[in-house]
Amino acid sequence: MKCVVTAGPTYEPLDEVRRLTNFSTGTLGTELANFLTGQGHEVVLLLGYYAIYRGEHRARRVETFTTTADLHMRLQALSTEGAGAVFHAAAVSDFSFGGVWERKESGDLVQCVERKISTKKGQMLVELKPTPKIIGELRGWFPQSQLVGWKYELDGDQARAVQAGERQIALNRTNACVVNGVAYGDGFGLVTGAGKCEHVADARALYGALARLIAC
Repeated sequence: MKCVVTAGPTYEPLDEVRRLTNFSTGTLGTELANFLTGQGHEVVLLLGYYAIYRGEHRARRVETFTTTADLHMRLQALSTEGAGAVFHAAAVSDFSFGGVWERKESGDLVQCVERKISTKKGQMLVELKPTPKIIGELRGWFPQSQLVGWKYELDGDQARAVQAGERQIALNRTNACVVNGVAYGDGFGLVTGAGKCEHVADARALYGALARLIAC
């Protein structure tokens, strides 16, 4: 089966030298791509430019993405090739930068357009704009594919984390959601619908569970 796996962080530029990103290493998605390749699947791995995973890359094809818009474009392009399954494990930035303003002594705000914003300007105000939700586009691009999203939750407890996974599935018409993070606790929850959550103890067990999911 042809599989697409996204892994690692996107980034959003503030200016030509500074960027907003996150702590995703790309490890989980890359190792999932390696596992699926070992199971005989034809895997395309889309890997974030700032992913720090340094292990092997066994996917048949690896493409590097940068911003949320770049990942969006690459997934849309891949949809023309078709895929039996898409595993969207990338940590996509929730925000991109809008305008940047300098506050003058008078209190007036002046928009900055410099290629590198100087710290000599003093206090700055930065606008954060929500980025488009790529997961919400996947069903339109891959109408016949098995779609698996990820939900990393920090606040609340395990029950609330699982509920967040259920909402993701319902809202985006995906087939499953991998839930993890501080709120979930140790291991992972593989959510496949309302009231349906399989606990898996570690990453290796998760890869096996996901491989079985797309084999059904």
